[in-house]
Amino acid sequence: MGLLYLLIIIQNKMKLLVLFASLFVTAALGAEVEKEEGVLVLTADNFQEVVDGNEFVLVEFYAPWCGHCKALAPEYAKAAQQLADKESSIQLGKVDATIHSSLGEKFEIRGYPTLKFFRNGKAVEYSGGRTADTIVSWLEKKTGPPAKTLDSVETAKAFADEKDVVVVGFFKDVESAAAKVFLSVAAEMDDYPFGITSDDAVFAEYGAEGEQVVLLKKFDEGKAVMEGEIAEAAVKKFVAGNALPLVIEFNQETAQKIFSGEIKSHCLLFLSGKADNFAAQVDMAKEVAKDNKGELLFVTIDTDEDDHKRIMEFFGMEESELPSMRIIKLEEDMSKFKPENAEISAENIRAFVNAYKAGTIKPHLMSAEVPEDWDKAPVKVLVGKNFAEVALDDKKDVLVEFYAPWCGHCKSLEPIYNQLGEKFADSETVVIAKMDSTANEVENVKVQGFPTIKLFRKGDNKVVDYNGERTLDALAKFMESGGTDGAAADDDEEPEGHDEL
Repeated sequence: MGLLYLLIIIQNKMKLLVLFASLFVTAALGAEVEKEEGVLVLTADNFQEVVDGNEFVLVEFYAPWCGHCKALAPEYAKAAQQLADKESSIQLGKVDATIHSSLGEKFEIRGYPTLKFFRNGKAVEYSGGRTADTIVSWLEKKTGPPAKTLDSVETAKAFADEKDVVVVGFFKDVESAAAKVFLSVAAEMDDYPFGITSDDAVFAEYGAEGEQVVLLKKFDEGKAVMEGEIAEAAVKKFVAGNALPLVIEFNQETAQKIFSGEIKSHCLLFLSGKADNFAAQVDMAKEVAKDNKGELLFVTIDTDEDDHKRIMEFFGMEESELPSMRIIKLEEDMSKFKPENAEISAENIRAFVNAYKAGTIKPHLMSAEVPEDWDKAPVKVLVGKNFAEVALDDKKDVLVEFYAPWCGHCKSLEPIYNQLGEKFADSETVVIAKMDSTANEVENVKVQGFPTIKLFRKGDNKVVDYNGERTLDALAKFMESGGTDGAAADDDEEPEGHDEL
């Protein structure tokens, strides 16, 4: 009573509210747990009590220095707020795995950020997106029915108003085969909320007839109605093709949706957002995008943004080429395509897309010009244009370091690699070489990070990945053993000291 009396005397409603909220968390979890922006701060001391004391907890294992973690933080906090506004029982927590390393080891955390979902204390891998909406959507799918029942017009309108994109299945018989297909897809597609209705008034409100799948969105035409048979693949393609704007702007908020979606072919338009004709250029792209729904995403990349210069570098694009366009295919072996004519016009965009779909254009491989002194130093300089001639010489063992000029690990390796070149400078059968992979690409060699070191073995040109220590002795033994000592096993993880592409 003494504490309550003191609070009444202070008459500070905000402090009282904060105290009550704190007491509530203490009572629910058994011990006070600090919150930062609605996210529980978990430690080795309180972790188990939190996951055991709550039915659903999503936990982010992070490192304070991790750039991806910093990018996720505001979205994660926003997701926690959305759940709190809904009075959801789902809790969001985070663990600094650099401090509480025992938790990182226990849950086999191999990179940051890693998210794990705990249901009644048992952990499962999180497979959703990295925006607030996709986090909440994934969690609601995993903790409730795959599709919300819309039993009145009011419920349906509230459901549609809540998100930018919702998918609604109209089925008079929710036990029908088509309805079961719809629910199966709803359970798999975690990024978007699904609703289902058999209510006559809801049918009438949205003009639905028979069995139908409708996507409602707050952009473009506002509504898309699926045509044809309601089969799993068809529903997925319909949602993927209509859930994003016809032309979407690339930025931090949309990157996850763009690159982790179902559609793997993207037409990228490199445009100046400040240009007077920017809106007209986007409208041209929309005309082509309408005819390619579900097959290609159309993405604008603002070339005025400094952060986007690396993307231009990745495509080997110079400022003088702008505005321009490229197509990228994000399959297991990523491919890039460059048009013969990069003019931004509806006719030219359509011709480029049609040629890509018809398979009449080959992937574009970047190459710098061959330097005049490429073979003068002990470490030979390779570019796309002289790679095959040098690296695939079947009379020699050729070791190639694929590097990036900005890569810190590559810079650390450089003096050692130069010594290796000097060691084999007089050899008739060994070549030590390097290639800047930000400016050069070669067919059948996929580089995922820097530095990547590969041996192109004499005789059969077999490619052997090096995964040993980055010391002169280790690299020399690798070459002297014909690529045996220090070779990477097929299932080896990336070597330590590896910058991602």
